[in-house]
Amino acid sequence: MFDDVRDLYNQTILTRGRAPQHMHRLAAFDASAKGDNPMCGDRVEVWLKYAEDGAIAETGYLARGCEISVVSADLMVEAVQGQSPADTKALFTAFRTLVQTGECPDCTPALAPLQPLSAVHKYASRVKCATLPWLALLAALDGVNPSKPASSE
Repeated sequence: MFDDVRDLYNQTILTRGRAPQHMHRLAAFDASAKGDNPMCGDRVEVWLKYAEDGAIAETGYLARGCEISVVSADLMVEAVQGQSPADTKALFTAFRTLVQTGECPDCTPALAPLQPLSAVHKYASRVKCATLPWLALLAALDGVNPSKPASSE
């Protein structure tokens, strides 16, 4: 059992969980959404800024919860940088398969940074932790659940 838990909490998860590299709120953004998992207390808010071509230019997030949800959000930010909304949605589908099964039938280079979360499939209750930031990201992409601040003018 201890070895299985050690598999889940690999070095990337431990390092990023303690010191996330991309956790910040964007000062200016085009879309945002919140995610909440009341069963375990994980909460995340995601902000997106689009490039002129519609690709994701910048992503920020704030997360409170377990290391799995925080690390998933942190790695997600890197994975979606420069991706189109359609490619981001396809990446989420592949990521969800990875965390549900531990397998990567259609591994793309964009999925490689997310591989440290592959052991999540051994813990069904943790799949929701890993996918929560992505569900908020998808909601932001679709314009659902906006959390855009009021104008400061």
